Amino acid sequence: MEAIPRNDGEQYRFDAFCKAVLRNEARNYHRNKKRLLDREKSFSVLSLEELGQLTSVDHYPSEEFVFSSYGCDLHIDNELVANAFAALPKQEQSILILFCVLELGDGEIGDLMGLSRSAVQRHRTKTLNELQKKLKAHLPEGG
Repeated sequence: MEAIPRNDGEQYRFDAFCKAVLRNEARNYHRNKKRLLDREKSFSVLSLEELGQLTSVDHYPSEEFVFSSYGCDLHIDNELVANAFAALPKQEQSILILFCVLELGDGEIGDLMGLSRSAVQRHRTKTLNELQKKLKAHLPEGG
């Protein structure tokens, strides 16, 4: 295919137009690249806290232990904690589930379970202290 012959003036305007278009395209490319670089950070310059915000952890039902009481479920994904919790009597488990999951007060738990507020408070405090001692025994020295 042959190019249509043009006079020098038309060719000059066409060449100038093409150069202007290319200059604008290059300018836009560099402006967009600079905008992206201003917004982006390399992973190597992020703090551990910032990196932690970028991660997600998948939880699978097979990796967690579920304890239920009064229609309320407590999910524990740490095997050591779950074993310590499972070793508790059912009444203490129920008190902790209602306290931790439903965030009920001792009086409300007592009304639900047929215990006095002070009995619930005694059971809860004693049980939490026992759990803490059991779990601390599995920590390395100074942990």
